[in-house]
Amino acid sequence: MSAPLDLHDAGTTLSQSVITDSHNQPIAIPPMPDYQARLLAYSATIAIIITGIVESVFSSDMLWALGVAASWPHLSFFLSRRTRLKHSSRIRQKMLLVDCVLGGLFIGGIGLLAIPSSAMLMMVMFSCLIVGGLRQWTQGSALLIIGMIPTAYYSGVTNLFNAPPLTSIVAVLATTLYVSVVGFYAHQQARTLMQVKTQIQNQREQSIALSHKLSKYLSPQVWQSIFTGERDVRLETQRKKLAIFFSDIKGFTELSEEMEPEALTELLNNYFNEMSELALRYGGTIDKFVGDSIMIFFGDPTSRGQKEDAFACVSMAIEMRKHMKILRQKWRSQGIKTPLEIRMGLSTGYTTVGNFGAENRMDYTIIGKEVNLASRLESLAEPGEILVSYEMFSLIKDRIMCRDKGEITVKGFAKPVPIYEVVDFRRDMGPNRSFMEHEHNGFAMYLDSEKIIEKERKAILQALEDAADRLRHEDDESAGIQREQEEDPATQTPTV
Repeated sequence: MSAPLDLHDAGTTLSQSVITDSHNQPIAIPPMPDYQARLLAYSATIAIIITGIVESVFSSDMLWALGVAASWPHLSFFLSRRTRLKHSSRIRQKMLLVDCVLGGLFIGGIGLLAIPSSAMLMMVMFSCLIVGGLRQWTQGSALLIIGMIPTAYYSGVTNLFNAPPLTSIVAVLATTLYVSVVGFYAHQQARTLMQVKTQIQNQREQSIALSHKLSKYLSPQVWQSIFTGERDVRLETQRKKLAIFFSDIKGFTELSEEMEPEALTELLNNYFNEMSELALRYGGTIDKFVGDSIMIFFGDPTSRGQKEDAFACVSMAIEMRKHMKILRQKWRSQGIKTPLEIRMGLSTGYTTVGNFGAENRMDYTIIGKEVNLASRLESLAEPGEILVSYEMFSLIKDRIMCRDKGEITVKGFAKPVPIYEVVDFRRDMGPNRSFMEHEHNGFAMYLDSEKIIEKERKAILQALEDAADRLRHEDDESAGIQREQEEDPATQTPTV
């Protein structure tokens, strides 16, 4: 006896909203307004009452039900749309509970006659289940029984199966019509909602794909903090103590004059890709690439503490220096003879970090004198050298061996700045070190025994033994040729 579809609520219909499909075409959600659904249900009730009165199944006292059935749909529409009740978020459920009471009054008034009562009961319970589920059905059932008691007591209970055929047929047909129409709209809405769900899923997948594409222009840490809502995209900065890293390639300018632009671009992108993976592995935030230079900082958006951030920064720099040996060997096999080396400068201290720029174009970066110091150290470093400031040295000296390099004068600092050269991890110094490296023309070896897993150890040993056998064999052949030349008089140069 009420609208089963939640398409209209307090004067707003769902059909007024525009929903489009994957081709941007509007999807029309078929509306079944409360007013129309209730009007259909009470029209069916009027048909049952009139047929029952004509066939003298119902007494003339049931004329009150005709008045209620004819007026209540319009009155409920007025109450839910024109009064303060329209602001209630559950107006539909409340109006349906009134329908349940009226249905109980009607069933009791006709003396619980089986078929007309079942028809009325089906319409009311069907509406309750669709509108509010099991909870609404339970509440509606209770109110229907409460409404049934006074009229059943007043009218009395007749022979339950004494309804004439015409009254029974009208009751069944009216109920069937109501359930069919409401079910049709429910089916249509379910189909439409499924289309909307599919569209939302497609839009979500497109948004995820787009966000991943945009993430390539941001450091993963910054991108994640933005898309998870931890950080707002607005012009704001803060002061933080960060570890700053600068590096560039020594000899890159000369190499750019020798190589074609396409090959040079491929080499540079390969270098950036390898260095970026190391930076992310150690938790660094990649700030920018400028020419052949890389700027990275540690401590924002996430920080493990000043000491750990500094240690991670220096550890990354050492790893980059070691990894360059592998890259040089790879580039040499590609015909690049220029021995490319990187130089690095690191410092730590308070900087200003955040979004800089304009409202329509921002750059997440850092500024401050410590940034200038790291850049200055990088420019002073020799190829393959890592220079750090005194404050950075004081945070890492217990785990990393450094060498005093004296003092330098840097713009923005009132006094000369002590600097240090990073040698290596203290654990890798001495006979028990896990890292070994050797590099010569035609030979490069990079060994970190701590990173070798057991199943790869035999393969590595076999490769080293094959290489040693090859070198010994060539050495024996070379020695044999030399002896033959010494023993053959024809090969000896005559003396005068």
